[in-house]
Amino acid sequence: MRSALDAQASILAAASRIFLIGLGKAAVPMTVAALPFVVDRLAGAVVVTNRENSVDLPGVCVISGGHPLPDEGSIAGAQAVEALAEQAGPGDLVLVLVSGGGSALLCAPVDGLILADKIALNEALIKSGADIGAINTVRTALSRLKGGGLARKAAPAKILSLILSDVPGDDLATIASGPTVPREGSSAEHARQAQNCLAQHGLAGAMPAIEAALRRKRDAQPITSEKPETSNLLIGSNALSVAAMIETAHTSGLEVDRPPDWLVGDVADAAAFLHERAQSASGSTRPTAILCGGETTVRVRGKGLGGRNQELALRFACLEQAAPLGRPWVFLSGGTDGRDGPTDAAGGLVDSGTLRRIKQAGRDAAAQLAENDAYRALDAAGDLLRIGATGTNVADLQILLLG
Repeated sequence: MRSALDAQASILAAASRIFLIGLGKAAVPMTVAALPFVVDRLAGAVVVTNRENSVDLPGVCVISGGHPLPDEGSIAGAQAVEALAEQAGPGDLVLVLVSGGGSALLCAPVDGLILADKIALNEALIKSGADIGAINTVRTALSRLKGGGLARKAAPAKILSLILSDVPGDDLATIASGPTVPREGSSAEHARQAQNCLAQHGLAGAMPAIEAALRRKRDAQPITSEKPETSNLLIGSNALSVAAMIETAHTSGLEVDRPPDWLVGDVADAAAFLHERAQSASGSTRPTAILCGGETTVRVRGKGLGGRNQELALRFACLEQAAPLGRPWVFLSGGTDGRDGPTDAAGGLVDSGTLRRIKQAGRDAAAQLAENDAYRALDAAGDLLRIGATGTNVADLQILLLG
């Protein structure tokens, strides 16, 4: 944050007034870092973050919203952000601090929808196994602030957005659904794209209010408006975190295997990929670290409790038991925000004794996986990764160590 703001000193100095908006899981620490740079001309500040990371800040309106599902706090946060953005005028600067989680934390549904509709939509999309790109395509089409909506609210003021990425490829339009990144194409095109996403994931016809809102948007007359003047700067990402892990592993004398791509797709496929990678590395006599970053998906079929990182860890342990690696190992998969799914754990930390400990606790790992109940299985083994809220969010990290 400090390096980025130092580089933007001329833009900050040229502003008549500065309005600060922070949104996402890292909004509070980002704001703390930014305040010394803007305090002399700060005209207002609103921060919307999750409850675990919420802290009172002097002179800043801090609002707690819901994640991974929006709640009334998310509605209040969106209204406060809109109201502040609309105060900005020519010669002003709106400084927007964006981090992962902003989509759920900032909930501004289009006319005709209520909070319950957005909650049902988010739940259905997550359980369908849709990736973040598809989810945000639908979210953006149904929001007043996503897809550049916040930037349009702030125009004609200048917008400077500093962004922490939690998405594959660091697509700025996808992070927190791109509130300061205007989408290409018309509103009608966005609505059609959202309808296609729903159909592709088996959700066509499942949510009448959502589909009615998309039809209204698809059929509405196009609105012309002034194009906002925005600068969107990426200042942190999953790739930087993986690079830091690689450096630490090298310093520790480990041989490093870094798969070239993000770890994405269905969690079962990701577990199989990592197990195959570990088998290939087992020919080496040196201690090895296989290091990844990404964001997998889970098709929820059961009624259990868990998250993608917990399920990935447990699935890996099951694969290793079926086809042992023949050397000591330990595997961690965790969310950098400290929270995996609707649980108090960041993920799982498993080893060759995990399944034995689960069995000793009277549970069956395969049955728990069938119910998407990795949380209770790992909890029984003492293998949940509990670290609390971290104050940041740059997607997930995976560390597989081979002795």
